[in-house]
Amino acid sequence: MPSAIHARYRKLVFLTWFLTLDLIMFGAFVRLTDSGLGCPDWPGCYGHLTPIGAGAHIEQALEAMPYGPVSAFKAWVEMIHRYAGSILGMMIIGILYMAWRHRRILGQTPRLAAVVFVAVCVQGAFGAWTVTHRLMPLVVSTHLVLGMSLLALITWLAAREKPHDPVPTQALRYRPWMILGFVVLFMQLALGAWVSTNYAALACMDFPTCHGQWLPPMDFSGGYSLVRGLGLLPSGDMISQEALTAIHWTHRNFALVVFVILGACGWRLRHVPGLAGPAQLLLGLLVLQLLTGLTTIFFQWPLAIAVMHNGGAAGLTLVCTTLLLRLSRAGKPTRIPL
Repeated sequence: MPSAIHARYRKLVFLTWFLTLDLIMFGAFVRLTDSGLGCPDWPGCYGHLTPIGAGAHIEQALEAMPYGPVSAFKAWVEMIHRYAGSILGMMIIGILYMAWRHRRILGQTPRLAAVVFVAVCVQGAFGAWTVTHRLMPLVVSTHLVLGMSLLALITWLAAREKPHDPVPTQALRYRPWMILGFVVLFMQLALGAWVSTNYAALACMDFPTCHGQWLPPMDFSGGYSLVRGLGLLPSGDMISQEALTAIHWTHRNFALVVFVILGACGWRLRHVPGLAGPAQLLLGLLVLQLLTGLTTIFFQWPLAIAVMHNGGAAGLTLVCTTLLLRLSRAGKPTRIPL
């Protein structure tokens, strides 16, 4: 029965979207609790399926480095993240299977589902490389940006299945601005990932100035050198405070560009039929990101606020994706729910 098949497909897509969002939030928790090397091998934990079997290895590592990256808590945090990622991969395989087998019933090409499958495979590879490359900033940052890209793809997949009010053809004139907003958002996501993976969130402890200056001493060459280890410069020396300041300062100031462009888009779209809800949510998320970003500085990076800041970035990604999809379908009939 076509309606039953479509209903199952829709439920699977939305459940996958929800798990993707949760996994991104939990990935932020993994990173912010310094649990990325809780199990320093891959895909298991010291060759075992769970940290239970690796208990002796974890105890030895903890005795050798009491404040190091390995502990029972961090091992479980890391492995739960891997388990969830594996489940997500299997669910995406299910989506691809249904999209291909029932493409005529679903009335759409399975190409997007195939792209999502490729994206999750690449994301899984970078997840492994974050461990084998010992949290190399370039690898971890790419892993974070790919995670947001995967969320955008699955959001696009899910948004196609959600009915909404028709968007008038006149709204198409806002599409180029929304594309620009989407581009600058991902540029900011990359800058934010670089801040996080280099632990530069507290490089500037005051606002709006940095170290009491509008233009503090900064080392952009060192801060944005890509091929290097965590906490190091390409020369092998420890990364300097000036380099960390450059990383933080760039992310902080580019946020203003994102705020202005996306804020203008949200403001203009807030009364457009079919776009009002996402546009208003966009404005709310921008304010939330501003508040959580400032709170992170003033309260010295509390875990809950830092995770919320990452969640806000994910929220902006899914809202901008939804707006972009609806604008691309302006003047066209929306899907009728089955």
